[in-house]
Formats: sequence, structure tokens, C-alpha cells
Amino acid sequence: MHTSFIITFIGDDRPGLVEQLSAAIEQCGGNWHESRLAQLEGKFAGLVHVSLPQTGCRALEDAVARLSAEGLSVTMTPTGEAAAPGGARSVCLSVIGPDRPGIVREVSRALAQRQINVVEMDSAVSSAPMSAEMIFSARIEAQIPDSADLAELQENLEEIANNMTLEIDLE
Repeated sequence: MHTSFIITFIGDDRPGLVEQLSAAIEQCGGNWHESRLAQLEGKFAGLVHVSLPQTGCRALEDAVARLSAEGLSVTMTPTGEAAAPGGARSVCLSVIGPDRPGIVREVSRALAQRQINVVEMDSAVSSAPMSAEMIFSARIEAQIPDSADLAELQENLEEIANNMTLEIDLE
């Protein structure tokens, strides 16, 4: 019988970090399925979905502990049964505008108030080519209940965009 985990990690960015983790997973009979990895401000962080025979769980826990002793913060979280999406549609939001505190909070609040589940989000702050002004951009994939009022959501997002000088597109 197999079991699966989400492994989360963060450490100082360096060559070989992914190889270390993948070797530990493989040595325990595990299989690396899906991951999200990124370098942020000199750190390297990630989420990895792995499965392995139950007999390899203790060995993987020991391997993770060894990686932690080497300066990599690693945790293992057992996965559960995936919930069926039932009555939801996929939407994508793009957000761009001058960087300022509160952008993510305002947009995510608008989504949460309507029971819209964020599935994936990528964001960045970069310098505008001509003005060097710091520009925030984000791409958000979400699941929206069939019962949600898209027109009302669009109105709320437009209000946020106007108040924060943003461009928010709902696809």
C-alpha cells in the first residue's frame, strides 16, 4: 500500500538542493509527482507531492531529519482524499499596478467573501522600464462556485482597482 505526502522546504539557495531532496525521496522508494519550486530573496523554497510505500515512511522521515540538520527546513504533511470540485468553474485573474501594501489582501478578501478558492497564485514586483516605479503583478487561478454572481464580483474588483490604481482582469 502506498501513502502520499506534501513535503515543504526552504533553505539558503545553493546548487544541489533539489538533487539532495530528490535523492532522499528516491532512496526511500518514493516517487516525486508534482512540485512548485522557486528562488525568493536568496532562499529556495518548494512544495513537492510524493508517494511511497508505507514501509518507506520512517526512512523518509529520517532522511528529512538529516536534511534539516544540514540547514534545510523540511516538513512532511500526509495528504488526504482530494475533494471533488462539484459545481465550480475555473477563472483567472490578472492584477497589475503600482506596488503598495494591501493589494493581495483586498483581492483575496473579495474572492474569499464569495467562497472562491484560490488554486494557484504567482506574483512579483518589478521595476517599470521607463519610470523605475515598482510595479506589482499577479496571476491568480481560482475555482468559483456555479452559484457565484460574476457581474457582482467584477463590480467589486473594479472598485478595488479604482481605489488602488490597479488593472484587474477577470477571465
